[in-house]
Amino acid sequence: MLTRNPSALVFLVALACTPSTSSTRLASGVASSAGDNAARGTLFIVGGGSQSRDLVRQFVALAGGPGRARIAVLPMATSDAVETGAEKKAELDSLGADAFVVNVTRPEADADSVVRLLSSATGVWFSGGDQSLLTAAIRGSAALRAIHERYRAGAVIGGTSAGAAVMSDSMITGNQFWAGMTVAVDSPSFSRIGRRAIEIIPGLGFLHNAIVDQHFIRRQRENRLFSVILERPSFLGVGIDEGTVLKVSPDGIWTVLGRSSVIVFDARNSRVTSTGAPVLGGTDMRVSVLPAGSTFDPRTGRATLPSQ
Repeated sequence: MLTRNPSALVFLVALACTPSTSSTRLASGVASSAGDNAARGTLFIVGGGSQSRDLVRQFVALAGGPGRARIAVLPMATSDAVETGAEKKAELDSLGADAFVVNVTRPEADADSVVRLLSSATGVWFSGGDQSLLTAAIRGSAALRAIHERYRAGAVIGGTSAGAAVMSDSMITGNQFWAGMTVAVDSPSFSRIGRRAIEIIPGLGFLHNAIVDQHFIRRQRENRLFSVILERPSFLGVGIDEGTVLKVSPDGIWTVLGRSSVIVFDARNSRVTSTGAPVLGGTDMRVSVLPAGSTFDPRTGRATLPSQ
């Protein structure tokens, strides 16, 4: 029974990817709902920070446009979910969408009433905050399965900051391990590259064979993503800067929108130091710095810049 929000909504099904350390990679970082490579929806992954009015308008357009877009806002990543949800709803409504807030606990996320509410959504938005709070609220739930069904049917799935991190099968929590630690701790900086340094847990399963990091250039998070990708070279590392969008189309092509850049780390054909080596290292990693207007094909690793 939903007790906190009569228009409560829900969210995503997550599959954890087991890290691989082989240097031979065949996987591609493509978007689809879990177990379904024919999803017709779009991912709209924002790296945090402020979003321009134009970017929000593009999200509404992908959801059907003014008068047709019906967008569920899931604000559970933050302890201030009520205010955060209301603010995003007001912004989307001002652009002609019919937005509604789904602020649910994990038990509520299995309610039939929530599933029915989500079944009419043409778009879903995950707000920022702490990605672990969001996944705890909906991972493995009926609501998440309903959102995946909407994505397969053509809905746009978007999110910012924490709402970006949850998009992949496996996600960065923001915590790290220091030498000798068995429990990861929160830290504002990542001053080393190493194995077993970054905490990874299951995400919500929209973007496969890739791991998303956010606020990437602004907060200088390259050490974090280097550690994650060199330890898991079958995954693409996707560092999205603030005010910037990685749009993943139904055909799997990635397009960069917004005011800054997306950095893609591709170690699929790299040679990586052995598991027992004292220092984590690798050769032949490809790094693409992609400003707005650039594209990237995760299947081939081919990138294009706006002038090309």
